[in-house]
Amino acid sequence: MDQTLLEPATSAAAALVRGDLVGLPTETVYGLGADATNAEAVAKIFAAKGRPHFNPLISHVASLEAAEALGVFSPLARKLAEAFWPGPLSLVVPRQPDCIVCDLACAGLDTIALRVPAHPLMQHVLRAFGKPVAAPSANVSGRPSPTIAAHVREEFGDKLALVLDGGPSAVGLESAVVAVSGDQATLLRLGGLSREALEAVAGPLLSPDASAKAAPASPGMVLRHYAPRAPVRLNASSAEATEVMIAFGPGYEGAEFNLSPSGDLTEAAAQLFAMLRAADALNPTAIVITPIPETGLGEAIADRLARAAERSC
Repeated sequence: MDQTLLEPATSAAAALVRGDLVGLPTETVYGLGADATNAEAVAKIFAAKGRPHFNPLISHVASLEAAEALGVFSPLARKLAEAFWPGPLSLVVPRQPDCIVCDLACAGLDTIALRVPAHPLMQHVLRAFGKPVAAPSANVSGRPSPTIAAHVREEFGDKLALVLDGGPSAVGLESAVVAVSGDQATLLRLGGLSREALEAVAGPLLSPDASAKAAPASPGMVLRHYAPRAPVRLNASSAEATEVMIAFGPGYEGAEFNLSPSGDLTEAAAQLFAMLRAADALNPTAIVITPIPETGLGEAIADRLARAAERSC
């Protein structure tokens, strides 16, 4: 174990053992972590986030072997895990009969969402703790996800036992979520892996059933999600004096923010939530977003922005 990471990981593991909430870095976004086997600790996540209890949480573990103790992995699920773990993919698979993750974390479903994160500090925490950690994005439900430790502290303050600073999130979007049942894979949530990358391993991905709108099978499926306080206007070419623009690509020198002046979608994904927060902090009458190509990670970015712009509850 890297000695520079040993002390913070040990402190976080001790807090998790006590049933406390901890802000944790991952390569996707920062997570609000709790012992996934402790229903009272998991309930603190829902209370802190103001999150609907029907929305399941992702349980984070250190390895595929640890994940297989909790969920049933078909050959296809294992193929995806071996291709993308550790990394920004969460897999929804049937729960093992003796799964130790509490029902509340799984929202009462007979499936479980699992991920092996790549961030070295999060890996150290998981290995020091030795049990699965439920860790949805560390933001109040519906607010933009945090990509630096300061965002987590601003959001929750003293509600957390501690916040580990692992630097800016490298990916900047939540994990992609794929449900696997036998030899069928369904893309439940776009995220830090493109559809093309996933389909290169799994083949064509199915779309979620419309019934998921009533009872989401995955985090991130509630419609009005990732929303700043200000209204969001998409595919804009200009902004009024009282509005703030978030641009993408060259030619927007007057914009207050630019996700990637060079048009790099990976850079844009990493900047997205931080810029939404920064724009919202200026108290504009609206946040206007210039067009973003819906290819590769652009599809996931567009999905997040569409949810941010959705004004219905």
